[in-house]
Amino acid sequence: MYASAFVLGFHGCDKSVGEEILAGESHLTPSAKDYDWLGHGIYFWENSPERAKQWAEFLAGNPSRSGNRITTPFVLGAIIDLGNCLDLTEASSLGFVRRGYDEMKATFDAIGLAMPQNEPGAKGDADLLKRKLDCAVINYVHNMREDATDLKPFDSVRGAFLEGQPLYEGARIMAKTHIQPCIRHHASIRGYFRPISP
Repeated sequence: MYASAFVLGFHGCDKSVGEEILAGESHLTPSAKDYDWLGHGIYFWENSPERAKQWAEFLAGNPSRSGNRITTPFVLGAIIDLGNCLDLTEASSLGFVRRGYDEMKATFDAIGLAMPQNEPGAKGDADLLKRKLDCAVINYVHNMREDATDLKPFDSVRGAFLEGQPLYEGARIMAKTHIQPCIRHHASIRGYFRPISP
């Protein structure tokens, strides 16, 4: 967990949405799906406009995968202040999430409910892209933090996602590995910009 680290984030969306945001007429809408791997919030690709572009193109070609129709893929850049960040690449944050999982599981066990499970997003999905368990645990951690009178709530969550096939034979480097920040409050987004194409 750390405070006030700035990162550049890139969000894939429809051009009409991106232009409206750049004109100051609206903001990105937080996602609240039950399988968002970093919990509910606004998702970005950290330092990777190309991955944001690939995602927008994927959604344009697979409209059933998105709640918002993408006809013209677009990349929106953002200057993000991670603030009080639950950073899943850092040891104390991972320990906090583990404690959250343990408390959540004990609660579910006590009332006789089954824990949510991570699931494949489609046939052959070894990455288990529907992260219902992870989403529930992260959201539980946020609730724990907000209920504690002596702890500051998290502004963001940041994690590395190992995804895709091995980059080459025998690799443990995966072809779609990325870092994503999930932003919980619009105030953490200090500004939007139009990325310059390479």
